[in-house]
Amino acid sequence: SGKDMRLVAEQTSYLVGKGVDATDDSAKYVWNEDLEGCTVKALFIGRNETEDGIGFVESISKENGAIGVVLDKTNYYGESGGQTYDIGSIKTSSGASIQINNTQIYGSFVLHLGVVTEGAVTVGDAATCCVDYVRRAPIAANHTMTHILNFALKDVLVTKSTEDQHGVTVDQKGSLVDENKLRFDFSWNGPLTAEQLAAVEQICVSQIASAIPVDNFVAPLETAQKISSLRAVFGEVYPDPVRVVAVSPTPITSILENPQDGQWNSYSVEFCGGTHLKNTSEAEGFVLLSEEGIAKGVRRITGVTMKDAAIATAAAAEFEAKVTEAGKLVGLELEAQVKLLTVELEGLSISAAKKMQLRETIGAFGKQVVAWKKKHAAEQTSKVCDQVVEAASSTEGNKVVVRCDFGLDGKVAKAVTTAYGKKVKDKALFLVSADESADSFLVIAFAPKGMKDVDCKAWVNAATEGTGGKGGGKKDSAQSRVSGVGSIDGVLVKARSF
Repeated sequence: SGKDMRLVAEQTSYLVGKGVDATDDSAKYVWNEDLEGCTVKALFIGRNETEDGIGFVESISKENGAIGVVLDKTNYYGESGGQTYDIGSIKTSSGASIQINNTQIYGSFVLHLGVVTEGAVTVGDAATCCVDYVRRAPIAANHTMTHILNFALKDVLVTKSTEDQHGVTVDQKGSLVDENKLRFDFSWNGPLTAEQLAAVEQICVSQIASAIPVDNFVAPLETAQKISSLRAVFGEVYPDPVRVVAVSPTPITSILENPQDGQWNSYSVEFCGGTHLKNTSEAEGFVLLSEEGIAKGVRRITGVTMKDAAIATAAAAEFEAKVTEAGKLVGLELEAQVKLLTVELEGLSISAAKKMQLRETIGAFGKQVVAWKKKHAAEQTSKVCDQVVEAASSTEGNKVVVRCDFGLDGKVAKAVTTAYGKKVKDKALFLVSADESADSFLVIAFAPKGMKDVDCKAWVNAATEGTGGKGGGKKDSAQSRVSGVGSIDGVLVKARSF
């Protein structure tokens, strides 16, 4: 909007001075219910948008553009703790409607940001809050699965690791959850292996399949801190009492009765003020998309749940089917598929562990292609060599001119002339090989060791004169590449008459 819609000290002091109480946002944990009986306490049109510069007005309408609303109570979740804000609408008893596009917390006030779509809103109006719960569902799924991911990382990298970690542990360094993804930053000293990523992902998936209840309870901080499996953010100052969120079949009240019991180590327990699922099964699915380093000793994992997880899983299955089909091919056909699949794989949004595994499979295909090319080149060399040696034995004089197509591979040409030199000592060779698809051909002239009476460079130059061929060489070995297979016959005629 171009307007400054922040509430800084000046604005929050103004609200306190006007006797506006802190917003009661306890209803943000309620699902699928509009919150009725709210009262409009303040209307904001932006800093420096009013004469006093503070930005509060008595009424708003469409004409005001971007606006902010403070209510006495709300069921909207204001952006905090790494979780994105709720959106939706606010309707007043006078028939006005506000589209809410953002919700922020400033001090003890929740500011609903958006635009008036119908009517006018006045301070004191009765209002109903209508949160977009369809959008909130994947946010909650991503938030709950971030807790499970945090638990899974410690379980795989520390608790069940076969290596001595020398006191190193996995600590949360930041997180972000919205309707599209979850992002989790944690302390670790290097990239995770494909096996570790797969193990972490599998724990998350199995906890969804196990349909574990997600419980929350507000408890005294001192009591809650005694829970053996608690994952708290180092250096974070928590409120007292504190909200505990546990992904556990045992209710938090029972956990608090015996907080040091080792059985809680099998479940995720964290302090958190976010909105969560009621049961892990509601996440539907989980895919760990990527793992990367973002700073020294800090890694970042990105994952998805619900329909995004289903899309990623389907994309992986579809691509894996293509890889399986490619595995049935050989030679140049396989080489073409390896090139296509390599590019396609890098652009895919699929499980990171699966991507590593597929990359390995395609890499193995690449090695198969190299081996095939080696074998094919050896077979081709042997075949061409037999042909030129046979031609030499049935040709009079000290020169033999042969056309034998093996493409434009200089390595094959070199191998042929070397093999030829070992078998034929008294005849110089002039060899032509065409690649019809490239509309080019290779010309090679070679004189076995000790043959001084044939100048190969002069021979190639004379035969390819006027063709625009490019090449070079010496007296005993020369070659040229010529564009246009139409001139082959003329080159062969000149070579024979040299």
